[in-house]
Amino acid sequence: MAGAPIWYELMTPDPGAVAAFYRATLGWEIPAEGHDMPNGSQYREIRRGDGGNAGGVLTLTPQMAGGGSRPGWMVYFDVDDVDAVVAKAQGLGATVHMPPMTMDGIGRMAMISDPHGAPFYLMKPTPPPDRPDAQSDVFQPNTPGHSWWNELQTSDEPASTAFYTGLFGWDAGNAMPMGDKGDYRFVEADGKAIGAINPWMSDWLPVSWLPYFGVADIDAARTAAESNGGTIRSKTHQVPGGDFIFTASDPAGAPIGFVGPKGAAQ
Repeated sequence: MAGAPIWYELMTPDPGAVAAFYRATLGWEIPAEGHDMPNGSQYREIRRGDGGNAGGVLTLTPQMAGGGSRPGWMVYFDVDDVDAVVAKAQGLGATVHMPPMTMDGIGRMAMISDPHGAPFYLMKPTPPPDRPDAQSDVFQPNTPGHSWWNELQTSDEPASTAFYTGLFGWDAGNAMPMGDKGDYRFVEADGKAIGAINPWMSDWLPVSWLPYFGVADIDAARTAAESNGGTIRSKTHQVPGGDFIFTASDPAGAPIGFVGPKGAAQ
């Protein structure tokens, strides 16, 4: 789907220091060793409990930190033509941080930020040679260990909605009033709900995309987050549809959301 989330990437200075947190909360495994990158960083694929990939981990080097990068999650959005979408985004006020580039066996990608500063990737993935029709499954609502929701934290919902609908063609016709700060704007890619644009930013969050990852038991995930170096940032509360959510920071400070039912049997 054009504009659909197809990969998630955690930037963190010490992958080993956050591995226990993600194992305990989501059942993920972050390998002890990574692949060397040209910029001196390393990359690791996160393995889900079912054997698939949940995303990747990019080691945040001192040089990257010196340039302003901080621990956090990044979303990759699928596009058919990375170069064309980058040019379109620039026309809509985006900033290009990494021009389009091709990585053999992975695909063509670019990193940009929207006019308010929220960074994200654009990607045209290359499927494996033995599976030419392979599709990403990292975003799979109602399946624990996968992403269920993607929420843009922004100070200007109307302008952000105009940017993303203009860029990706998302449907953003449904909204929930949020008082004097405006509307919580739901977004769909090709008729599938993928997240929302949230004007009610918490003080601890930067302008950014915040992924919510699914769990089988929200209370157990909260306990695991607290017991493994995380910082709880919000109360657990119910959302439309019946699930419950809370937000946290992982041990390195990366913001993350969790979503799921109360009790594994529910």
